[in-house]
Amino acid sequence: MPKLLLADDDVELVNALNKLLTSQGYVVETANCGRDAQQLLETFNFEVIILDWQLGDMEGVEVCKQFRRNGGTTPIIMLTGLSDVERRVEGLESGADDYLCKPFEPRELIARLNSLLRRPSFLVSSKLEAQGVSLEVETRTVSDGKQTVKLTQREAALFEFLLRHQNRNFSSAFIRDSVWPLDSEGSDDTVRTCMRTLRQKLDKLGKRDLIKTDLKSGYTIES
Repeated sequence: MPKLLLADDDVELVNALNKLLTSQGYVVETANCGRDAQQLLETFNFEVIILDWQLGDMEGVEVCKQFRRNGGTTPIIMLTGLSDVERRVEGLESGADDYLCKPFEPRELIARLNSLLRRPSFLVSSKLEAQGVSLEVETRTVSDGKQTVKLTQREAALFEFLLRHQNRNFSSAFIRDSVWPLDSEGSDDTVRTCMRTLRQKLDKLGKRDLIKTDLKSGYTIES
């Protein structure tokens, strides 16, 4: 059953949609503010996310932007009571995959959710391996078959990128622009800091040197 995050500050709407989505086979986690939504995104992995534009303490687009900056790839549907073109464009440019204006027919929401879940991107392998270490993309866990460590969203996004492009060297700038393209505050130091914490976790599996560094050509993982 697909796991879904529903974030909206309208408690009555959340309760109604929760019942609808549960009846359609979804496992639903709910949030009534942006801070709770961010905490759930850090704690759980979801197949799809529904974000309302207004979340009380912050705008849904800010939650969306931060999630994408941290490497989150889960598809997102934005909900809003405003239908102007500028608002739709802003939502999509923040990293949302779809946009639905209130009020809407419940069957349209279900159809859009099902459409997102059918996208080919979900067929990409969710388990990546190199030198006896495997990354489970969906759970952000790394294992050597004996021990398992949990990665943050940023660490998992970085590790996934290198594992999908083994035997190739990438500069800090290229990694920054490829892994976190929406992070306007990102820098080479961001990459180096994330690389350091990732290596510390790989060290727990005896694989600190899995990611090689070349001062001229950058970072790589050899298959």
